Amino acid sequence: MSKRKSGMGKLLVGVGIGAALGVLFAPKKGSETRKELKEKIDELIAKAKEIDVEEVKENVTLKIEEIKLELSELDKEKVLKIAKQKAKQIQTMAEELVSYAVEKGTPILEKSANAVREKAIDVTKEVLAKLEKE
Repeated sequence: MSKRKSGMGKLLVGVGIGAALGVLFAPKKGSETRKELKEKIDELIAKAKEIDVEEVKENVTLKIEEIKLELSELDKEKVLKIAKQKAKQIQTMAEELVSYAVEKGTPILEKSANAVREKAIDVTKEVLAKLEKE
């Protein structure tokens, strides 16, 4: 807990120094600058007092637990299932491309569309085989 407080202290000191430098280098009279500096320091102290360290700790811990849960659920079977679904979608899209080319009656377009379809099938098979092997 002391490390967190010292870290928070360092953050607040850094913010305070930045605010002080900003105010000091502003093109105003010294009395105005000192007054604004005091106001900024008072604002910083008020904001520091509002920080609920326990709430921050709980939120960070909760987010870390959520990430760990998602990682544990991201297993090989799930990835393979998603990859198979995507492979089917790609193949369907390639088939639609070929059908469109045939419908339009353009032999060159049909030949290219078939080449795309075949390559899409080959690539998806390679990816699935690699995933299944791992």
